Amino acid sequence: MNTLTVALPGRTYEIQIQRGLLDQAGARCRLALPQAARLFVVTDSTAGPLYQDRLWDSLRTAGFQVAFHTIPAGEQSKCAPQLSALWEDMMAFGLTRTDAVVALGGGVVGDLAGFAAATILRGVDFVQIPTTLLAQVDSSVGGKVAIDLAHGKNLAGAFWQPRLVLMDPDVLDTLPDPVFADGMAEVIKYGCIADEAFLRFLEGHASRAQIMEEIESVLYTSCEIKRKVVEQDERDTGARMVLNFGHTLGHAYELAGHYQLWTHGQAVAAGMVRAAELGVGLGLTPPSLAARVADLVHAFGLPRAIPCSFEEYAAAIGLDKKGAGDRITLILLDRPGHAMLYPMKKQALLELL
Repeated sequence: MNTLTVALPGRTYEIQIQRGLLDQAGARCRLALPQAARLFVVTDSTAGPLYQDRLWDSLRTAGFQVAFHTIPAGEQSKCAPQLSALWEDMMAFGLTRTDAVVALGGGVVGDLAGFAAATILRGVDFVQIPTTLLAQVDSSVGGKVAIDLAHGKNLAGAFWQPRLVLMDPDVLDTLPDPVFADGMAEVIKYGCIADEAFLRFLEGHASRAQIMEEIESVLYTSCEIKRKVVEQDERDTGARMVLNFGHTLGHAYELAGHYQLWTHGQAVAAGMVRAAELGVGLGLTPPSLAARVADLVHAFGLPRAIPCSFEEYAAAIGLDKKGAGDRITLILLDRPGHAMLYPMKKQALLELL
């Protein structure tokens, strides 16, 4: 088993990566949560039918009392009414401060369940069991949990680190190709911002079949990059901002599609390509690197560009959490495998776009 330890002030947790790990979840949770009697599992209408019976058996065998709460699959469930329903069901189940919440699903499930765990009883333990590639390499690690508001995505949330992250690569076999490609956008991001050798590896393994042959290594490398960044800057005020490469513009593309036309991975892919092009225009990004980014996202079936109006760019940049006052920090590439923070005025960015 591949194991990563995330060490933060006052707390430490493990990311465990192994094929077949879902069936060991009960024993793993028992080791991580020795005082817990009850586990409240949040899943959705896609992941639940596939995996909840196996998880139920494993958790019950380990001696836990278990309740399942299923939300409709999709971004629309990451909202205040669903959060409120979770709180009420947790209390009806008898959840206490020594019990825990478990997220079984993709990023929406993890974000919603994590925010519920961060806030119920002023905070209970939380276990992530991500079932999509995007969740495994990104949202399940680092402790950002949130819900969406009418004004935009992830605007109400918290930093709440999990007690344990369990990744079973076998669950990725059930993903449709577009959902797998979504996760590859974040994987490509890691190579772009932090590891030139990993970027070259991805260029040499530019298909789902080739990635799955090396999936445990891909997950480990991606999570190791994120672990290092999160340990430096848990609260996203400095070094962690590099993880947002492609996201500032990606949020604009999600907004342009009313959060339905374009997935998060598709938007981030187009955002990375556009950010690389902006870097070229500013004289910071080598043109050959921008071309490599565009070619790699295209190889995995992700868009290199998404139409976006000036008004949509302006709205997304105004809400961007990397902004302060009239300024924003854009993440640019200055060489393969290395990103830089580029503060600028929001108006100047809009003019460039």
